[in-house]
Amino acid sequence: MISVYIRYLSREIYSAVALVLLAFLGLFAFFDLVNELDEIGKNGYMLHHAAIYVAMIMPGRVYELMPIAVLIGTLYALTTLARHSEITVLRASGLSTWRFLLGLLSIGSVFVLLTFVFGEYLAPPAERAAQQWRLAATRSMVSQELRTGLWVRDGKRFVNVRSVLPDTSLQGVRIYEFDDRAMLVSISDAAVGVYDSKEGWRLRTVGQTRFLGDRTETVSMPELIWRSELTPDVLSVLMVVPERMSVETLYSYIRHLDENNQKTTRYEIALWKKLAYPFAALVMMGLALPFGYMQTRMGGVSLKVFSGIMIGVGFHLLNGLFSNLGVINGWIPAVAALTPSVVFLLAAMGMMWWVERR
Repeated sequence: MISVYIRYLSREIYSAVALVLLAFLGLFAFFDLVNELDEIGKNGYMLHHAAIYVAMIMPGRVYELMPIAVLIGTLYALTTLARHSEITVLRASGLSTWRFLLGLLSIGSVFVLLTFVFGEYLAPPAERAAQQWRLAATRSMVSQELRTGLWVRDGKRFVNVRSVLPDTSLQGVRIYEFDDRAMLVSISDAAVGVYDSKEGWRLRTVGQTRFLGDRTETVSMPELIWRSELTPDVLSVLMVVPERMSVETLYSYIRHLDENNQKTTRYEIALWKKLAYPFAALVMMGLALPFGYMQTRMGGVSLKVFSGIMIGVGFHLLNGLFSNLGVINGWIPAVAALTPSVVFLLAAMGMMWWVERR
């Protein structure tokens, strides 16, 4: 009987979560579109461009909102069952709280998988494509906001790029190369850089100044191959915030920064969050269960759903707060990323204990 009831409960929860998620996506799509209105009419950016851009970032919104939707949807389903005394009957038939919780967690494993798929495989390419679409529609460039262009370190080279186009090709590339004694060896200037997956960056219309002891030598070349760890995927971090990047891209960029003795804290925190965030759905379901056990006199469906919304917003804000505090204060990345989930997990355990004692 219990397994049959779990199947029934899963249908209720899945439908409620889907409905809540669709409502949130509609709300955030409206807000995102309103946010784009200031740009409409500038540089040929029209309303249909903005609408397509908003549609393209929706997979990222799904990833971001999934735990909150799971919390509210589960709360609604459990509270509705409690109002009809179905949970009371189930408990009277011998279903313990912990077995009920295990049933909920088995239902929640689907949300864990969905969150992971959206966060790892759907949201990152969609976000990158959305930013490329927006830059192309507004005729903008990635590094326009930097007065001196983009600066990156590549081993013994320091590279300055005037602008990175939406397709990640480069314009105005200058490479300063040093030897083992930190002496300047050469300066290379290229008009354009295009990435070739087999050979590396193809720099075209190149002028190179070589420093040979007490003299210099200047040569011109139609093309120069620049082999580098910097790939378009690495450069894509300019268009996608760390939280929307895939685990593979984050790891690759962290390794690149580490090899060049640069700070990696922000990206390490984002990596730990990416690994832990899918399991937040299980924490949210654990938080929802005590509400289902509470009697109707302690608040109706509306009050409990509102409580779920407040808890979900609190979780979202706490996640962002600890990420920023971790970067500012140099906290251990795992601590900064996992603390919000651990806090809410402890809260769920505390509420379960309190409900059991009643």
